[in-house]
Amino acid sequence: MKKVQMKGVVVPNDYKDVFDWMNKDSFSPLSIQNQLDDADGEDITLEINSPGGYVDAGSEIYTALKEYPGKVTANIVGKACSAASWIALAADHVAMSPTAQMMIHRASGIAQGNVDDVNSQANALNELDQSFVDLYAKRTGKTKDEIYDMMKSNTWMNAKTAKANGFIDEIMFENEAPTVVNATGGLILNDQMISKIKNLLHSESSDDTKPTKNKNEKPKTKGQSKKDLSLLLWE
Repeated sequence: MKKVQMKGVVVPNDYKDVFDWMNKDSFSPLSIQNQLDDADGEDITLEINSPGGYVDAGSEIYTALKEYPGKVTANIVGKACSAASWIALAADHVAMSPTAQMMIHRASGIAQGNVDDVNSQANALNELDQSFVDLYAKRTGKTKDEIYDMMKSNTWMNAKTAKANGFIDEIMFENEAPTVVNATGGLILNDQMISKIKNLLHSESSDDTKPTKNKNEKPKTKGQSKKDLSLLLWE
């Protein structure tokens, strides 16, 4: 059975290179589709440890998994929060490590502009919430009101709670001694940060191709690039 890795933040395709450059775990619709193409219809196991991420990217991944012809099993080995929680539910069978966590909440975003713009954004978030309520309710058998209350409370669930609430089918190693799984926090970059990092990356690429005017001038090291990055992000 092929394994499909879903570790780190759910990101759009054009953000993936930035997260890779920063050595931050992430996965995108394209990176998942490539793994699905390699599996070529064989049964697959998703290994999930993700804090969630960008909704549009998550929606693409969820759809690709639902359309995949082989059997899809999801193993939540660290955490499945926010978008990662409903990506996991695209699987035919969902299992969870006894030390893992799942979290569901309402959609969030940043609004700016006049009152009509803000109201439009609020309406969009409400529509997203309703989509997630429908998905969770169908999977768990709970009422929409019950799911909505859980989302409003930013509900965290361990494996036993997730199984009792119908979000998963199985607790991994249930008849064995628990295995410790460490889960770390994820990094979410806003559009402004992404733009700054891309400019730095492109600047480095251009510097590599330019002739050096000063023979004593040394190329930037990765450490210097990281220092430049920290100045860019927090200036």
